[in-house]
Amino acid sequence: MLQKNSRLDNFFHLTARKTDIKQEILAGVTTFLSMAYILAVNPEILGSAGMDKTAVFTATVLASIVGTLVMGLFANLPIALAPGMGLNAFFTYTVVLAWHIPWQTALSGVFVAGLLFMLLSFTKMREQLIDIIPSTLKYAVLAGIGLFISFSGLINAQIIVPDKTNGVALGNLHDPVVLLAVIGILITLVLVIRGVLGGIFIGMVITTIIGIIFGVIAVPRSIIGGLPSLHPLFAQSLFSLSNVFSLQMIVVILTFFLVGIFDTAGTIMGVVTQGGLIDEKQHVLGGGRALVTGAVATTIGAVLGTSTTTAYAESTSGVAAGGRTGLTAIVTAFLFALSSIFAPLLAVVTSAVTVPALIIVGILMMKNVQYIDWNKMELAVPAFFTIIMMVLTFSISEGLAFGFILYPLTMLLKRRAKEVHPMMYALMVLFIAYFIFII
Repeated sequence: MLQKNSRLDNFFHLTARKTDIKQEILAGVTTFLSMAYILAVNPEILGSAGMDKTAVFTATVLASIVGTLVMGLFANLPIALAPGMGLNAFFTYTVVLAWHIPWQTALSGVFVAGLLFMLLSFTKMREQLIDIIPSTLKYAVLAGIGLFISFSGLINAQIIVPDKTNGVALGNLHDPVVLLAVIGILITLVLVIRGVLGGIFIGMVITTIIGIIFGVIAVPRSIIGGLPSLHPLFAQSLFSLSNVFSLQMIVVILTFFLVGIFDTAGTIMGVVTQGGLIDEKQHVLGGGRALVTGAVATTIGAVLGTSTTTAYAESTSGVAAGGRTGLTAIVTAFLFALSSIFAPLLAVVTSAVTVPALIIVGILMMKNVQYIDWNKMELAVPAFFTIIMMVLTFSISEGLAFGFILYPLTMLLKRRAKEVHPMMYALMVLFIAYFIFII
């Protein structure tokens, strides 16, 4: 049994937080199983941007290990980090495919956003910036991203297809690939609704097996192999830094920065509140260090070759299992490292396999709409347009732009202009310029 004055106990404050090694290990395993889907989904999404999928897998593994280890050792919180859902979709479908920005330059945008986040994290302005952005827009952006990634998943799996008459329509349900995707969604929904641990990950595995049995997915040549080389991606973000000096890239960087910072901050707050890891003044234990960790992870992740690395809400599953310290994060990081030998299995990960994960994550992110005051039109209007325009324009940044333009205007019309921070007016002007000169 662990002694109260042991080095491990003193470092992680196990006794003080009413936990033990066994409980922390269980929590770490739970967290990993809840978010393991990112190892398959991130290469699939970023691969659509023209990036080497096997190299993205390696970057995803390494960024997750580094971010989660730093969170455990530096911030001593049971929070795991990995490339964030939503921002990887923005990276691929908006920045690279819609705006035709090379993925190397897009990685530079992630790197610069990480540096800005890091600089901010070392100052008192970190809390102020979070407060500058109204909660209405924060929740609307997160909900909008949830709808966006679910919609993109449905399109990639061909469950939703382009239609000349209506814009979009239901795909061919007799197509084996589409049918497999639908079956995968149903299986995953059953698992998640039933509260099965790692339901998303297990659903992807079952869908893959069904696909192989019926010949929809090719049998992998091997299961275990070495970690693929990072060479196609490593440091490309540094080599393309000279290309970030344009209004379009400023909007890209601003989107990565703003969404990244309040996504990270919101997740950290939610996880630590659930675990009771706040002091008598309602301050997050290790909160400042946690924000620094998010910034460091994003910056390093960009160098490795992946989109924004952020804290994962799935960490709440580990907290629910009893995780209270950074030891939970250490265990999760170890499992990420162990998973690195399964890179050959990427060949079986298709859009039909990943769409259930995108749907479930979208559902979870949509819960943020409950915090928006829909009874006040000056708040409801910018929130509504933020959410719906992300989907209809198929662009996270354009939805963000609509919200940041409309919020100051609606508040002005309601004679509540003094409640709007001056920085919000500056952002409004920036996004108006974006629509005039970029779109």
